[in-house]
Amino acid sequence: MHPRRSELGFLALLVLALGGCGYHFGASGSNLPSGAETIYVARFTNHTRETGINDVFMRYLDDEIAMHRRLRLVDSPAEADLELTGEILAITPLPSSFNSVLEPTIYNRSMTVAAQLKDLRNNRVIWSASSLGNLQHEPVVAQAVVPTLPTFVQGNLRGSDVAKMTDMQVASTQGALGQDTMMQNVAKNLYASMATGF
Repeated sequence: MHPRRSELGFLALLVLALGGCGYHFGASGSNLPSGAETIYVARFTNHTRETGINDVFMRYLDDEIAMHRRLRLVDSPAEADLELTGEILAITPLPSSFNSVLEPTIYNRSMTVAAQLKDLRNNRVIWSASSLGNLQHEPVVAQAVVPTLPTFVQGNLRGSDVAKMTDMQVASTQGALGQDTMMQNVAKNLYASMATGF
């Protein structure tokens, strides 16, 4: 069975659209102005109830930008070619799994940010995103912890350690690990989107 002409036409348009949107690897910074060398990252506004979460996120974002070595971080807009501003819109924990008496055993925690990148040399916004985020699963009881998951392996606990913990200790350690992973992933997503223009 041969594809119809309308299907072929749609595929051709899709290929052209993808080719024209400038998709490249985030590390190359293909969306960033070629002459831009420095970036100032303003402290993101925090619209959540979690005090100081924006300060913690800023460390992950600065680390992500520095790791790619495409732009050099500077301490003020006066020193910068580019300025990144943004806001943390929401951090939402929602129970996603329950035990037989309907107590939560796993939470899904999501984080959403908005950001924009301005070229300070001509005062023009060159990229913006209204909703970037990440979702992490956070077990709150030992029975829900999967020691082989990459997020667990990144921590410094073993499965046998978790088995000896109280539910409160499990919730605290896994919540902190999940939050760190979530913020690290949001920072990666933000840089990749900013650098590629998507």
